[in-house]
Amino acid sequence: MHNPPHPGDIIRELCLDALGLAVTKAAEGLGVSRKTLSSVLNGKAGISPEMAVRLSIACGTSSESGLNQQAQYDLRQAEQRRGELKVRRLTAA
Repeated sequence: MHNPPHPGDIIRELCLDALGLAVTKAAEGLGVSRKTLSSVLNGKAGISPEMAVRLSIACGTSSESGLNQQAQYDLRQAEQRRGELKVRRLTAA
């Protein structure tokens, strides 16, 4: 499995940097607080369905792509902790 970047990295590069926008200005355009957007951009928060829709409108992307990126990132993080999980294979009784 590849190691996908956090969606915040992609948003920063393809939307904010490409348009020359500061976080504060981008947050205003998205209708969210600077703190909320900063948390996503810095990988401390994920993209919620509502944020995916906001980004879709503001950046001209699909909301599905944002959610798919988040799901891929989350799955990779979980797979990296696979060995720590206390799970047994289920068998018939």
